[in-house]
Amino acid sequence: MSQLPALADSATTALARGIQHIGVGKQQNRSLPPALLDECREALQSGDAEPILVGSFLGALLTKGPTSEERSLETVYGKGAFSNPAFFINKVCPDLPANLFPIATKLLKGHTLRPSEAHQLGNFLFLEDECETFKGMAASILRIRNESNDEYKGLYEAAMETITPGFRQLSCVDRPLVQLAEPFDGTDHTYLITPLLAHFFEQRGYGTLSVVSRTPGPKYTLNAHDLYLYLGCQMLQSNHEINTPPEPFGWVLDQKALSPALNRWVDRRRVMLKRPFLSTLERILNPCSARILVTSVFQVTAQMKMAELALMADFDAVIVLKRGLEGSLAPSTSRGSGILCAVRTARGHLFYQHFDSNLASFVGYRTESDDIVTNLQVSDNARLVRDFMQEGETGNDDFDNRARFMQALLSRGMDWIEGQLNGQGTY
Repeated sequence: MSQLPALADSATTALARGIQHIGVGKQQNRSLPPALLDECREALQSGDAEPILVGSFLGALLTKGPTSEERSLETVYGKGAFSNPAFFINKVCPDLPANLFPIATKLLKGHTLRPSEAHQLGNFLFLEDECETFKGMAASILRIRNESNDEYKGLYEAAMETITPGFRQLSCVDRPLVQLAEPFDGTDHTYLITPLLAHFFEQRGYGTLSVVSRTPGPKYTLNAHDLYLYLGCQMLQSNHEINTPPEPFGWVLDQKALSPALNRWVDRRRVMLKRPFLSTLERILNPCSARILVTSVFQVTAQMKMAELALMADFDAVIVLKRGLEGSLAPSTSRGSGILCAVRTARGHLFYQHFDSNLASFVGYRTESDDIVTNLQVSDNARLVRDFMQEGETGNDDFDNRARFMQALLSRGMDWIEGQLNGQGTY
């Protein structure tokens, strides 16, 4: 893959600021201010902008729907270019392989892809060096208009085809495996409790696998990858290593070892500045045949979507935390938080149950506010994790209460899941 610009260089460009302004979803349309619009026009005309940034900007603009003022950018490519997808793709992405042309025009017309088309698109996106402009455009379009389950299915299959040979073999785990996965960009002002959750499941008799990666942005302060490394946890290199008992935080899988193709997208995403489809997809990949996925979403409306995708990825059950602080697996104790639990029935149907923080058994964990951590440091977070492991408390009341609350939520959720799976004779 060609060398991408430094993060600081790309984040301050006109196109990057344009993406940050307009790439916020179809329901939150914002027009480019006149001065920024002029700067973006100059950047597009110069031909010097990073290709993936050009594609990401144009994909965001066209998916949002350009205003009459923004349509003046058509002059860079030709009159009526924004209304003629075939002409536009030829002008912007002349190096696009011919077999991707129908998919590109379909995306620009606002249509969703069939699973086979999404699979074909995914195969292209994971290539190392081909038409970076269209890669940015496709990822931006999918992200802003929200991917369908059919699209995720095809993209998932393409992503699984990129995993390294060591993770293509069945794992040797001798007990049910729980996979933990929170957004890889981590947090800027929240302590993580993820290793404590891994230990919780180990104590309950499960094997645990935490899936992590270096941060793709837009946050760069602390993520689970940083925390597990600081705690001295070894990263898996293949499924064969799962026959070694993990202590005390389970196994940890770094995306870099799992799939170089996915890892290359970390650098692309740092340039694009927005979370593409991979922010969801990478958390549901199931290379070690885990039975249960534990993950999180910030938006309540995304809970069921995440549960559906987890079952698509062959997990038997899933726990999805809503309103985790900064999207993490650390629940809010001041706002309405809770978990959605779902299992797949013998006929492949979704059966689910909510456990929210307003239940009587959780009232004792409620607080007036959630602590905002200033000067967040991985060393401080690691110390809190170790102290809680050894003593059951840390002296930080907010951290202790949050960890206990999440463990209580997980206990309630796992009781329900185990009851459902045992009742189906699948456990």
